[in-house]
Amino acid sequence: QVQLVESGGGLVQAGGSLRLSCAPSGRTFRNYAMGWFRQAPGKEREFVAAIRWSAGTTSYADSVKGRFTISGDNTKSTVYLQMNSLKPEDTAIYYCAAISRLFGGYDIWGQGIQVTVSS
Repeated sequence: QVQLVESGGGLVQAGGSLRLSCAPSGRTFRNYAMGWFRQAPGKEREFVAAIRWSAGTTSYADSVKGRFTISGDNTKSTVYLQMNSLKPEDTAIYYCAAISRLFGGYDIWGQGIQVTVSS
């Protein structure tokens, strides 16, 4: 069973930056896309950013466009999220996920990592 592990979270002041990393706990695995999601207290989990390897495309939620950048290495099944100009409303648990089946949804998830932005 493949598992993803996030790292790089923590506490930062508004306007600051953090870089999240996500990698498999064991072997690398074939996947078609990887992404980041987040869940703030009392809210539903929401999409943040994704990268599709074959197309070489990225996508972002409107709320993070221009501030967050997703990147990764498909050969290592690894994805990163560079977060700049952080705002208190970015405070959430951040999850990475992967699509392991063609035309499937996100079916492999990490445990999540806390990001807290103080005002």
